[in-house]
Amino acid sequence: MNERGFTLLELLVVLAIIGLILALVPGFMLRDQPGLGLDVSAREIADALRQARSHAMVQNRDQLFALDTEQHQFRIGGQRAPVQMNRNIEVTFQTARSETIGETIGQIRFYPDGSATGGRIGLSLGGEQVEVVVDWLTGLVAVRHVTRS
Repeated sequence: MNERGFTLLELLVVLAIIGLILALVPGFMLRDQPGLGLDVSAREIADALRQARSHAMVQNRDQLFALDTEQHQFRIGGQRAPVQMNRNIEVTFQTARSETIGETIGQIRFYPDGSATGGRIGLSLGGEQVEVVVDWLTGLVAVRHVTRS
């Protein structure tokens, strides 16, 4: 009996190879896009800031977002472990003088009414720049791409 077709094993091998190729291709494509890593870091920081603001409002007490520009780490309030950022990204931080701790650590304080001490976090990588801005009056967080002229 000479039937034409593929065995189940052959089909599984082909599917495994296709799956491997699909898993590897995006990594190769994204490697040459430094701005994408910058956007991801900016979004992580913005999300953490929004979370801190939300916690302050829900828990009805001040909540802190702390950033260490030297160690490339940030944390929210009582979080145990800090979030590690990409060390290739240059980080700058402007905040209220009362919220600075040494040369490299600063905080943004969110109040129960949603307002904040305000601040600006600058991220740059490969000629791209992004700012994460916290409005002191409203506590709202915005991510802005900075264009160089």
